[in-house]
Amino acid sequence: MCEAVLLDLIHGCCPACTGASLREETAADPHVFLLCGKRYREENVLSDAFLSSRSSVHVLDSDSTAECLYRFKRTVDELDLSSVRVLTSPRGREVLRVYQERLFTAVYTFEYKVRSADSLTCPSCGGSAHTDPPGAAVHEDVSAFLQQLPALKGDITVLKSTLIPDCFGHGFSTRSGGVSYIPTLSSLNLFSSSRRRDPGAVVQENRRRLALHAGFHPRPLRMVKANHASDVWVLGKAEPESYDAMVTDQTGVVLAAPGADCMPILFADPVLKVIGAAHAGWRGTLMGVAMATVEAMVAEFGCRVSDILVAVGPSVGPCCFTMQREQALDFHRVHPDCVADPESARPHVNIRLANRILLQKGGVLPENIHDDAAAGRPRVTPCTSCHPEAFFSHVRDGLNFGTQVGFLWIKETGERAPGGPKPPAAAPV
Repeated sequence: MCEAVLLDLIHGCCPACTGASLREETAADPHVFLLCGKRYREENVLSDAFLSSRSSVHVLDSDSTAECLYRFKRTVDELDLSSVRVLTSPRGREVLRVYQERLFTAVYTFEYKVRSADSLTCPSCGGSAHTDPPGAAVHEDVSAFLQQLPALKGDITVLKSTLIPDCFGHGFSTRSGGVSYIPTLSSLNLFSSSRRRDPGAVVQENRRRLALHAGFHPRPLRMVKANHASDVWVLGKAEPESYDAMVTDQTGVVLAAPGADCMPILFADPVLKVIGAAHAGWRGTLMGVAMATVEAMVAEFGCRVSDILVAVGPSVGPCCFTMQREQALDFHRVHPDCVADPESARPHVNIRLANRILLQKGGVLPENIHDDAAAGRPRVTPCTSCHPEAFFSHVRDGLNFGTQVGFLWIKETGERAPGGPKPPAAAPV
């Protein structure tokens, strides 16, 4: 198996102390990385004969350990490696496991080979005086490093529906302005998965940048835990293990629904100040997740269906979404117009239209739905698959796809939009 070998020179595994064993450990591995840091660079430890004996050694000598390991991860990704062997000390294992949790996902496997403190004999690596848990310091190092990274693919751009009134903050994210570098996840990926290479800390930084741009920082972003069904969580009640929609009348929290071909759908009642967010893929559409969200707003908060506004975000269009004929017939039964070519082996399916029809059947007014069928409004529902420069797409990019979101919150009294005019000063008393 081709793997990367990481020699932790920062926390006690230097070539001067362990040269013979290190040569033996790395003799058959073409991808060797030296985690050095500033101290080893300044002390010129890397002039050891160990370096000259290797045909390919990657030196990680940045001042920040987070930067070193971020550079390590980028090279590992470029080499399409996922197995990492780490040679370190007991303290190094404790620290590096926290960095691993922040900067890697379950796609990568780490094997730690730990040298006992007794075997580390030279003064520079004969143990560590640090006894405090490394968690807080590592989190600070990672956050500080990621915050100074330049944005990729331009500035953050957010689509907004003119149907949602100003008493709410909302938007639909696009893919530009973040720091994710994996091509299919670049750059404002907003969801971390154990099956992909974009780690939690990077996604957290992308969310922070979106929050600052959209004006909801420091409110928490609550993402639906999608299960492709129709369960709705009412905030304030016990949180289910999974759900495809949320509703609340609380301020101070931002509801978000992910989407990468599936629809992020936002719901707002401007009369009672109640909001909802739903994730609607083809399964959730057929199971009625959109109307389940409306019904939860009515049952839990007394909303009237006729007051509820619905904005449908970027999602795959009928131009690019096909299904097996047996599955497509379920949409044909919702309405024949949902399937343009029902006799085809893989018919094209319009899941947006299916949601509109189901919402209208449930009593939502046609003019209160903003999707690609809404005339006279700026477009917020382009096809994600057709626009690779602007949106992530599972249909287009395969399993390692990125995620955009639709987000919505209830503004508090006196809150203004980012960059908007300041409220008038209070009159003197």
